[in-house]
Amino acid sequence: MTKNIIKHDFVISKVHRNKANKHDSFVLWFTGLSGSGKSTIASAVEEQLFAMGMQTYSLDGDNIRHGISKDLGFSEEDRHENLRRIAEVSKLFVDAGLITLASFISPTIKDRAMVKEIVGAAHFFEVFVDTPLRVCETRDPKGLYKKARAGEIKNFTGIDAPYEPPLQPDIHLLTEEEALDTCVKKVITFVNQIRIQ
Repeated sequence: MTKNIIKHDFVISKVHRNKANKHDSFVLWFTGLSGSGKSTIASAVEEQLFAMGMQTYSLDGDNIRHGISKDLGFSEEDRHENLRRIAEVSKLFVDAGLITLASFISPTIKDRAMVKEIVGAAHFFEVFVDTPLRVCETRDPKGLYKKARAGEIKNFTGIDAPYEPPLQPDIHLLTEEEALDTCVKKVITFVNQIRIQ
């Protein structure tokens, strides 16, 4: 970083925004295989949080790649850079006073640890959307598994690229056994336990 760049400290801070919003700001990081239900669950959770009067914003893998990361491919290096950018955006949203719902495969423990470090451990909560590969393949909403099995997509997580499950997620959702409503209730209950009343 050049010595000519100096960080500016503004008068209004995260503390002021959290007080005005009447809740803390943090990131709910939904991780899991493609087709696991990350975005579906995150969207349903956001609807409820918003209805409860909380300030929210959702970040999603495909949406990010249409904008801030549209210059990146799917190599290991590009995936890492994509998550670094998302982490920095999430950190800004935490400072802005928002509850951010981030839905990203984020397949490696190392990369998720990087995101947690950038955002700040006190503001990062990992939600493992635990769905077996066979179930994800059966759903295959975007037809990606079919293409990956046919060799049309390389380095596809779960097929020819690994997914490393979280070792100690803050929330563990077993979507094969738990209905959408149950998963949403688990996340909302968690949020109610950690937010500022």
